[in-house]
Amino acid sequence: MIKVLFVCTGNICRSPTADGVFRTMVSKAGLSSHIEVDSCGLSGYHVGELADSRSREMAASRGYDLSPLRSRKISPSDYNDFDYILAMDDGHLADMQRQSPTRHHEKLALFLDHHPDRKGQSVPDPYYGGTNGFVSVFDMIEETSNALLAHIREKHGI
Repeated sequence: MIKVLFVCTGNICRSPTADGVFRTMVSKAGLSSHIEVDSCGLSGYHVGELADSRSREMAASRGYDLSPLRSRKISPSDYNDFDYILAMDDGHLADMQRQSPTRHHEKLALFLDHHPDRKGQSVPDPYYGGTNGFVSVFDMIEETSNALLAHIREKHGI
C-alpha cells in the first residue's frame, strides 16, 4: 500500500482539496486498494472541522465530494507511516523538515514538484481571497494530481 499525505496550514482549504481530488482520481483508476490518501494541517486550529465552504462548493461544482473529510493536525507518526508527504507551500515544507526525523526527509516534497511546469512553487492560499483564488488553486491541484498519480503508477508499477 502506497500512502500519500497532503499538508497545509489548517487542513481546511488546500490539503483537503488535494485529498478529495486525488482520492477520487485513485478510485476512478481502480487503485484504492493500492493507494491510501489523507490530509492534515501543521496547526490544530481547525481540528474536526469540515473543509472551508468555498473549497467544498468548488469541489462539488467539479464532481468531487469533500464533505467526509475533517481537519486533523499532523502527528509524529505520520512521518513514519506515509510514503509521500506533500507540502502545499515552501513554509510547510520547511516546518516539516524541522519537525521530522532526518531519515524521513526523502518523503517530504512540495506538492507542485509533481506538476510539469510548476516545480519548486507553492500553491497559493485562497483562504483570504475571493472565488477566483479557489478556481486557480483547484486547477493547479487537478493538474498536479493527474501528474502525481501517473508518477506513482510508473514508479510503483501499479
